[in-house]
Amino acid sequence: AIIFDLDGTLTDTLEDLYLSVNHALQSSGLPVRTLDEVRRFVGNGVRKLIERAVPDPCDTTTLEKCFSTFCEHYVIHQQDHTHLYPGIADLLTALHAKGYKMAVVSNKLQAGVDGLAATFFGGVIDVAIGEQPGIPRKPAPDMVVAAMRRLGVEPSETVYIGDSDVDLQTAANAGLPCISVLWGFRSRDFLVAHGATMLAQQPQDITSLV
Repeated sequence: AIIFDLDGTLTDTLEDLYLSVNHALQSSGLPVRTLDEVRRFVGNGVRKLIERAVPDPCDTTTLEKCFSTFCEHYVIHQQDHTHLYPGIADLLTALHAKGYKMAVVSNKLQAGVDGLAATFFGGVIDVAIGEQPGIPRKPAPDMVVAAMRRLGVEPSETVYIGDSDVDLQTAANAGLPCISVLWGFRSRDFLVAHGATMLAQQPQDITSLV
């Protein structure tokens, strides 16, 4: 089985996240963030994204308003600019043909994961798990463990693929090997500094690494 991260690994969601973050900030009269800043802020779920995006310090009322506004805007606009990275569709088709069971595990809200899965992964991805009550977010291993349980596989049969330090930590916490992709939200140097040992320069590299 193969368990994928979503944002920065399979889908390029940065533009839509960036636009929704700045919509939320502007709605509260706060200064906007650059695309590169938002790139650095993603990876630990949408609440942490907003906590990082608002000025420090920020009062609780303003923070909650920004979070709510972001969620409302992003649910509507999450697919305005989002797309699969080049080569991902062919990779998933090839892996599916080889008999791999596949899951997506993301710190994105479950509704967002469901929407993207329906658009991009119908018939190929077997399980899609996002942030939801009762399951700790990555890098806790709980989402990955739930995905393996639903796929009916053991850790010894599974590899994790992601683009960030959070993904490396998640894989380690779940007892899985991790393939780090280089087309996502973090650089090669950053990933290596955080312990990456298997690197995929392009999607087709994954077929040989797994």
